[in-house]
Amino acid sequence: MRPARDNAFINLPYDRRYEATYVAFIAGLSAFGLIPRATVEIPGSARRLDRIVGLLRRCRYSFHDLSRVEIDRGPPPTPRFNMPFELGLAVALEKAGYQHDWFVFEERPHRMTKSLSDLNGTDPYIHGGRPEGVMRALANALVRMRHRPTASQLRALYQDLRAAAAALKRDLQMGTMFEARAFRELVVAAHVSAQNRVPSLRRRSSASKRVRRPH
Repeated sequence: MRPARDNAFINLPYDRRYEATYVAFIAGLSAFGLIPRATVEIPGSARRLDRIVGLLRRCRYSFHDLSRVEIDRGPPPTPRFNMPFELGLAVALEKAGYQHDWFVFEERPHRMTKSLSDLNGTDPYIHGGRPEGVMRALANALVRMRHRPTASQLRALYQDLRAAAAALKRDLQMGTMFEARAFRELVVAAHVSAQNRVPSLRRRSSASKRVRRPH
């Protein structure tokens, strides 16, 4: 299976404290011409592990934030293993020869050397738990991408998407953005905003329409 070159798997904490950073990842990746994909798209009754692997295989890139690996204080108190586990799946795909590039993000520097020492030598991109930090980290990670939005374009796109998220919560009466419908709506809104904010994406869209136009 060949991955779609614009698909980007995001492996992020699904909790309300992280919502602004979650929106920032969706906005930032869209600004670089990528299409965010996530496990929230997977139905709860499906064979989840198979679906996660299948989704990863359809993605050219994956972005893994290990900012929430500490002990969850809710009963029973346990560490959160989903995010490092999904990172491991992405690493395994790349090592098995799939065309897949993975990136690691963290809120705090130096913590990953203790929590995931097998990846010593891989420097995570540090975002400090702030949306502007996410934008800066993504710009550093994706420095070789064809589309290179400016810092002001990234900020504007994030503000657009924050407003869209607030409207979704109000109109759909959602308490959280970590649901399949909310995620899909955010991705669509981010794509539309990116087309308006990033000139190179507008040119690509216009060129694609010219190619598809019947003679």
